[in-house]
Amino acid sequence: MASAGCRRIGRRVALVVGVVGAGFGGLYLVGLFVADDTVPAGARVSGVDIGGLSTAQARERLDSGLGKTWSEPVKVRLGDSDGTVRVSGISLDTEETLARAAQPGADPFTVIGRLFANGDREVEPVIRVDTVKARASLAEEAKSYDRKAREGAVRFKVGEPVLVRPVTGRSLDVDGAVERLAEEIPGQGAGPVRLPVRTTEPQVGAAEVERAMEEFAIPAMSAPVTLTVNGRKIEIGPAALGKHLAMKPDGDKPLAPVLDGEGLLVEPSVASALALALDEPANAELSVHGGRVAVASDGRTGQDVTAVGLKKAVLPLLTKSGAARTGAVGVKEVEPTLTRDNLGRLGITEQMSTFTVDFEPDAYRVTNIGRAAELINGSVVQPDGIWSFNRTVGERTEANGFVEGVIINNDRYEKAAGGGVSAVATTVFNALFFAGVKPVEYGAHSFYIERYPEGREATVAWGSLDLKFRNDSGNTIYIDARATNTSVTITFLGTKRYDEIESVKGPRTSVKQPTTREGASGESCVPQTPLEGFNVSVDRLFKDGGRTVRTENFETRYDPRDEVTCD
Repeated sequence: MASAGCRRIGRRVALVVGVVGAGFGGLYLVGLFVADDTVPAGARVSGVDIGGLSTAQARERLDSGLGKTWSEPVKVRLGDSDGTVRVSGISLDTEETLARAAQPGADPFTVIGRLFANGDREVEPVIRVDTVKARASLAEEAKSYDRKAREGAVRFKVGEPVLVRPVTGRSLDVDGAVERLAEEIPGQGAGPVRLPVRTTEPQVGAAEVERAMEEFAIPAMSAPVTLTVNGRKIEIGPAALGKHLAMKPDGDKPLAPVLDGEGLLVEPSVASALALALDEPANAELSVHGGRVAVASDGRTGQDVTAVGLKKAVLPLLTKSGAARTGAVGVKEVEPTLTRDNLGRLGITEQMSTFTVDFEPDAYRVTNIGRAAELINGSVVQPDGIWSFNRTVGERTEANGFVEGVIINNDRYEKAAGGGVSAVATTVFNALFFAGVKPVEYGAHSFYIERYPEGREATVAWGSLDLKFRNDSGNTIYIDARATNTSVTITFLGTKRYDEIESVKGPRTSVKQPTTREGASGESCVPQTPLEGFNVSVDRLFKDGGRTVRTENFETRYDPRDEVTCD
């Protein structure tokens, strides 16, 4: 009996379980059927309600509500400022997000639970990130945001100290920004997306700049400093000082004064004042007797101020005031380049070449040619050194001893300071030609002048055309220059590298006839006789032992010299 009762109870329990199981299975099937094409009620993705919508409807709502989130400029915060950036490579993965919202394949209790759920359920969106594209677009945006740190500094401008305030450097953390934008959904009422940035603080801050201004820069520019050289006073003003003064980090002091002694030494106002206070060394003067070089008169030692000495004298005075801004600068003795003792060691043993150009004895020619010869005479050119006519003679001005004369400009004669100096240039050119040294820069006259050798002449113009040669003879060269009222002679002394230098000129070619034109009216007009233009070739032959061992060619083109008449 007991066992029969138990079986009945068992059957009843089985029946109840069977009924419940059938109901549960039915609800599960209904839940699966409903979930097959419908997003569960209450589902929201970053504020976008897709609950109860079909998959197609939910897709459309997500695409319109969130799909364009990164295609438009995104509001961001970079440090303390707000702005917008354009981002590529970050987008909503709509299909994966819908799959997460629908949760297919969930356990039966979850599926059945959806049938009776009526509360909101937030679904995390699935974000797709193309790291390469995202980094590239943000790196491009960073160009307008990033800035380098600027150190605090003190500069000097036209004799006044100028404070340069420090600036903090900043840069967008591109990798961190990609991660932040992928984590947050921009524009969903949460304000701008804060992107990570890096900052770089300058080493020289505002406090150090202000200290440097007060302790050094302002006193330094407050007044001139005065130097005494050989009993002569030289004043250097703030404008000249400031051009060669700086403040730079130095050891324990972030900003310390730095004076460019070499730059200050060649500053025109300083250099000219020192030239008056110091004696230049003078080379020994040479002469030639029987083709051999001899000392005509001894030179003398000179004086000089070094860049180090000038810097040492000036720097301590800059923070002082009144009479204390005066100090002495030391000088050193300077030996001349050429002395009686070193003449033989320098290799100046014989005459290498000499050349003379005759000219009409006009007053301006006598003055200008004589002055140029005076400035050239005694030039010493070391082996492999370059000699320059313009550097040696200087600008042809009244202050430099030159007067107005006739020059060639734009294929016609004109009046200007230094007229006639081309006669000296031509003489130097021929002397270097027959000495066998290398011309570096030279130019012929635009049209031919009859008193000069065809294809073997040169002209000069301050600031545009120079006459230069390199001393490739292997020994020192001494240039002797002498002028009379009708001629100028240039002689190169040194050691010959070749037995003989010969010039061979070819015939005139490409001849072109001149025309006639009127000159400018007034006293500036200079009449001009006509002469044909032509090409000419000159060979320089280097000879040793009676045979040619080397040949150089010089090609020259002369324009026609038009006839110019003056009213």
